[in-house]
Amino acid sequence: QVQLVESGGGLVQAGGSLRLSCAASGRSFTGMGWFRQAPGREREFVAAFKTSDRSTRYADSVKGRFTISRDNAKNTVTLQMDGLKPEDTAVYYCAAGRVISSSMTSQSAYTSWGQGTQVTVSS
Repeated sequence: QVQLVESGGGLVQAGGSLRLSCAASGRSFTGMGWFRQAPGREREFVAAFKTSDRSTRYADSVKGRFTISRDNAKNTVTLQMDGLKPEDTAVYYCAAGRVISSSMTSQSAYTSWGQGTQVTVSS
């Protein structure tokens, strides 16, 4: 019941940066997250933000390089991606739902999904 609009994807060279944004509207939610899917791979967790306590979670593969943040006034969540690597190439999806701490990294906990935005990192 949440409409999600993603932006910020594109092509960048290795070592560069991109910022993905996800604007949400509609029903309330308690958490937002980012997932990604590369060709031939399962969709995997990237980062998540829980609104109640502003806690965050990161996949080990992106920890230290990616930062998720929330702009309450604009009702958006942002994924700042620095030090991008070719292995980060994937379609990135924004997700929202009613989540608890133990389910923040599970895609099954999210009920609304964006259309996805392509991130391509060249070597």
